[in-house]
Amino acid sequence: METVKGFKEYSGEEAIKRAEIRKVILKNFERYGYEPAETPIIEFREFVRGDNTDDEAVSEIFKLEDRGGRELALRYEFTFQLKRLMNNKKIPYKRYQMGQVFRDEPVKKNRFREFTQCDIDTIGSDIYDEAEVLAAVKRILKELEIKNTIYINNRKLLNEILEKENLEKMDFDKIIRLIDKFEKLSEDELYNELRAYGAQNLIEIFKNPVEYFEKYSNYSEIKNLVDCAKLYGIEIVYLPTLARGLSYYNGSVFEVKTEEMKETIIAGGSYIFNGVQSTGLSFGLDRLNILCNKKLNINKIMVISIGQEKEAIKIIETLRDSGFNCMINFSKVSKALEYANQKNFNKVIFLGQEEVKNNKIKIKDMVSGSEVSTTLEEFIKENKTF
Repeated sequence: METVKGFKEYSGEEAIKRAEIRKVILKNFERYGYEPAETPIIEFREFVRGDNTDDEAVSEIFKLEDRGGRELALRYEFTFQLKRLMNNKKIPYKRYQMGQVFRDEPVKKNRFREFTQCDIDTIGSDIYDEAEVLAAVKRILKELEIKNTIYINNRKLLNEILEKENLEKMDFDKIIRLIDKFEKLSEDELYNELRAYGAQNLIEIFKNPVEYFEKYSNYSEIKNLVDCAKLYGIEIVYLPTLARGLSYYNGSVFEVKTEEMKETIIAGGSYIFNGVQSTGLSFGLDRLNILCNKKLNINKIMVISIGQEKEAIKIIETLRDSGFNCMINFSKVSKALEYANQKNFNKVIFLGQEEVKNNKIKIKDMVSGSEVSTTLEEFIKENKTF
């Protein structure tokens, strides 16, 4: 039976790899002081839509209805749920969340209808918090060995540019969504779309070098964030046409890209909920999984019992108590080794009558093929780090 188009399932080595990437992300989220949260997958449709009914992502929500006729929807992201989650929290409230989100949109390469987001947000943020979320990006992608460029812009600066062009304020959100498509549409398509709002001159404005935009007063926010990011050893690039499609952004916006994939891999920005300035971003686990070619620290041990069930169980429980990931196999040695190879176990421990008699274990390195005999205590001491 096939899965529904745009929905995937994972098992075996791919599922293990995804789990290891999650561990890298989670570890670094917590390293930066973010605490976990969990929210419902299904919400009232009105809450999901919020005030952003014209946003493309909101228009793509999966609509549901329960037996009572209530209009519901699957969450399309985590950020809007912070409006409720932030209530009665000590500010700054730093939270992370990982889980599935859903969008009823056309399926394309590297674009799914169910995908896993890994979010961090700071409710009650300042420029240092903006730099911190970018620092977390740098640390995580460095550990996953994914080359990247961090791009930034600022909604205040974009609004100022539109004001200077005497464009209608009621059209700002629609124009900004078109600005965000500068790299996706041809110049002719963009010209025709912008002309509907009298904004076609923006094409020539955004062709200017970065120095051109220093004349706008809100460029100072770009400069301040660039300087603050440098304190964390982060290089960020100002991209004048970066806008992000969601209309709730009110300050800095971020996108992280790589030459290995045309789609954005991480994105976010600053916004205000319930009168509190906040900032955050979202990692797309599915795209990170495609991009990550690093040999992740996936280490597993198999204990093969050769007629020594009692002692084998005792040994494997000792290994687990010491922090090792392992399983026990009571099959014939040849069959057990075949399974260990298929499942990519790093080490195999043989336990037969001779090993029990001499109070030793025999270890086979499944990568190099080498075998050594040692005591269980020595093995734990030498391998505890992995």
